[in-house]
Amino acid sequence: MKKIVVIGSSNVDTTLHVKDFPKPGETINATEITSAGGGKGANQAIAAAKSGAETYFINRVGEDSEGGYITHQLKSYGVDTTYVQTTMGSKTGHAYITLNEAGQNDIIIDHGANYELTVEDIQAASDLFKDIDCVIAQFETPLEATIEAFKLAKKAGKITILNPAPAIDKIPEELLQYTDIITPNETESAKITGIQIKDNSTLATNAEKLHLLGVKNVVITYGDKGAYISSADIETLVPAYKVKATDTTGAGDTFIGYLASNLKADLSNFEEAAEIASRASSIAVQRLGAQPSIPTAKEVENAMEDDE
Repeated sequence: MKKIVVIGSSNVDTTLHVKDFPKPGETINATEITSAGGGKGANQAIAAAKSGAETYFINRVGEDSEGGYITHQLKSYGVDTTYVQTTMGSKTGHAYITLNEAGQNDIIIDHGANYELTVEDIQAASDLFKDIDCVIAQFETPLEATIEAFKLAKKAGKITILNPAPAIDKIPEELLQYTDIITPNETESAKITGIQIKDNSTLATNAEKLHLLGVKNVVITYGDKGAYISSADIETLVPAYKVKATDTTGAGDTFIGYLASNLKADLSNFEEAAEIASRASSIAVQRLGAQPSIPTAKEVENAMEDDE
């Protein structure tokens, strides 16, 4: 069984369901309001756990009922919450999502306790990094904590996966030198590289520029078009499975959790792992909510068998 550590955010997601996004200055009615667990870190941890990996989550929640809700949700999905701490005087992170009828969304985040994660929190879990396969992190918690986690992982010879979301203009060189795989979506990649993605050619150009930043392995998730993977041995677009999307929230997180749990230590099955991750995402987008939509390994296995 793979062992995975995720450093990242946890949020309570409040979703406003609408027919379409409002125009500037326009007032519209929501057709429904729903709540569920979310946050890129928590979503990716749950995806890894549902895929069958032994998964540990390093995070901070607030001193409120929502913090207890988040911890309960993680445990219910099989995530080890030993390193999820409560920050006194802080509130749990919250995401406000607008979801239209086409399944597209936009998201506003109140980070709350997620931004209280420290280097010391990572160091307190240092023994954990010696006996795992992979570490995943995003940009919804402080960079200093992520850098420390990746340092510990590389010192122990483990795989590091950086999901650069939300995108920032300049990723610290220190972090990139400890990153094995970077996994932006097309919008995030364009912000990092300065090159808008329009087709396979600009996908390749983006990947090359990401390589020049010092990362050997690149995955650019490209919505319903698939995932572009680029490394020393492979350069290809893994096609997306054609399904009718209900809610794309958490689809990228599902992809990353499944990718991490299916990768071999030498990355020799990079394309195969991306195909499994893509199939998992295709199931997730047909369901509502970030965490409730993530499929189990058995569901993904059955779907792939049906595809044959």
